[in-house]
Amino acid sequence: MKNLLKKTAERATNYLEGLPARSVAPQQDSVAKLSVLKELLPEQGTDPESVVQLLDETVSPATMAMAGPRFFGFVIGGALPATLAANWLANTWDQNSVLANVTPGTALVEEIALSWLLDIFKLPDDCAGTFVTGATVANFCALAAARRSVLEKVDWNVEADGMFGAPPITVIVGQEAHPTLMKSLGMLGLGRNRVVRVAVDAHGRMRSDALPKFSGPTIVCTQAGNINTGAFDPFAEICDAAHEAGAWVHVDGAFGLWAIAAPKLMHLTTGMNQADSWATDAHKWLNVPYDSGLAFVRDSDSLRAAMAITAEYLPTESQARNPSDYTPELSRRARGIEVWAALKSLGRAGVAEMIERTCQHAKRFAAGFEAAGHRVLNEVVLNQVLVSFGDKETTQQVIQEIQAEGTCWCGVTTWQEQTAMRISVSSWATTEADVELSLQAMLKVAAEHGKK
Repeated sequence: MKNLLKKTAERATNYLEGLPARSVAPQQDSVAKLSVLKELLPEQGTDPESVVQLLDETVSPATMAMAGPRFFGFVIGGALPATLAANWLANTWDQNSVLANVTPGTALVEEIALSWLLDIFKLPDDCAGTFVTGATVANFCALAAARRSVLEKVDWNVEADGMFGAPPITVIVGQEAHPTLMKSLGMLGLGRNRVVRVAVDAHGRMRSDALPKFSGPTIVCTQAGNINTGAFDPFAEICDAAHEAGAWVHVDGAFGLWAIAAPKLMHLTTGMNQADSWATDAHKWLNVPYDSGLAFVRDSDSLRAAMAITAEYLPTESQARNPSDYTPELSRRARGIEVWAALKSLGRAGVAEMIERTCQHAKRFAAGFEAAGHRVLNEVVLNQVLVSFGDKETTQQVIQEIQAEGTCWCGVTTWQEQTAMRISVSSWATTEADVELSLQAMLKVAAEHGKK
């Protein structure tokens, strides 16, 4: 085991050290070589060192360099050094971290990490929090608590009696709500198509003046960080209107929630902490390894009632917090360890600096494209930049050529009927030099395409 882990660590280190110099997208010949893995299940086993060697030599070259400094395709951060190391250690512990008196070490670290997160997000100390796989499940958990709360007000126990015959719940979302929110609503039996969609402004923000009249059990889903523009809904106005009518307000803040941790960006989040629940990802802007999502609920009893279970064989009696009381899974890894490591290694100042720095990188991209005569579609308030290279076909072709060139990788999107390249700057590893190198390469590709 010792020799195996040592050699594996060497392979992992070599991989990370090679990222800045390699093409961000894998080369086609490397992808083609993956075919050697397509075999029937072998009758006899293979020694572990050979297994790791095969994975490294075959799969490593065929990966997208998401852990590197120039991947801007999605809102993805590479793993901070402390978080990657903590992930390795936590996997070595191999704890099924669900009950505090069975796995006291990991349960306590997660509890501490949650208290630090509440501090960073400026949420009440008694909010319930939970570590899940990602924002989809975080939205699911928070909305499960919301569903319970609004139905409890009309004397319906949804956990006991289900949705059959339950009083209807009105769900209000912005016109540009993220698809994962809709997926969560579908899984909860609230429906993806029966939502009330509210018009948005030119930046993708929900218009508070377009909110419908509230009636009966109601959940309003707001957004912190539009996936295309980075814009924030007007939380204060929405919360005031919703709470006056007894409605629940949820914030889908997959990456935008982290803006409140940065003094220069905090103004974007005004009123956000007046909501009733929040969802975000740690594997985005906190730069921890996959998978790591977070849900927070003001009414801790609602989340616990929606998620907790008991059984005779489970030693659930404990004065400490049982992680399984707040998450859908009864079997779960201690993913809060990496979050604790990130916060411990960065501190409050480090988190703020990392978020503000990546937003400055986004502004530099926008300025560079505008100076070259290309159109930036959005007001760059966060870490998202939308660039058009002309009509739909031209923009798509330039993006494909940028991806193939290999210096960096950006994706294509459609926003308010306009096709654009979306640049998302989220990685701790991205430097000013990476931005300039990427910008130079992208502008060169666009210029050469224009000569064709």
